[in-house]
Amino acid sequence: MLFDDRFEAGRFLAFQLGEFASRSDVVVLALPRGGVPVGYEVAKAIDAPLDVFVVRKLGVPGQEELAMGALASGGIVILNSAIVGLGVSKQMIDAAISREKRELERREREYRDGRPAVDVGARTILLVDDGLATGASMRVAATALRKKSPSGIVVGVPVASPSTCAEFATEVDRVICAVTPEPFLAVGQWYRDFSQTSDEEVRELLHRASSFGSRKAA
Repeated sequence: MLFDDRFEAGRFLAFQLGEFASRSDVVVLALPRGGVPVGYEVAKAIDAPLDVFVVRKLGVPGQEELAMGALASGGIVILNSAIVGLGVSKQMIDAAISREKRELERREREYRDGRPAVDVGARTILLVDDGLATGASMRVAATALRKKSPSGIVVGVPVASPSTCAEFATEVDRVICAVTPEPFLAVGQWYRDFSQTSDEEVRELLHRASSFGSRKAA
């Protein structure tokens, strides 16, 4: 199947996550930028707080779309040993980490606009993105979030590589991949509109979601 855009994909995923609608301990964390429209629709459907968790892919120099790992807030780095083993030097890795750290910090300032991050301690996190290919960004996000002592981490995506989805079943408390088509080449092939989500759209969606979950907290 093809999703029209990330918003439709988020509504589709929300059906799979309906069981979380009655729980006041749930928070939706979306990986920006593409995961935010998906997370917005999920948070809206289950009336849960929405926040972002910033993760940056570490691309191989000259082949930036090929992920050799990822970086998340708190200095957590995960490397893909299979890619790094193909001849990526330590200097290349360090340069990529330095570059992406600057962008990660810029995005946190840009998106939060002075607002503190949602407290995830002792809460169930629905960690959402627009899809899973290698899973590098999602993997580093889950690893970093474990250090914040949540009660559980549930990974949810509209579409995923079957093998990557299966791998995550052993890495988080639960994984929900709404669609796992084969052959799977890239996340974007399952969207009619996979245009880049802008920083402005992320800020606007977070602003519109600011009241989500307030009825449960009352």
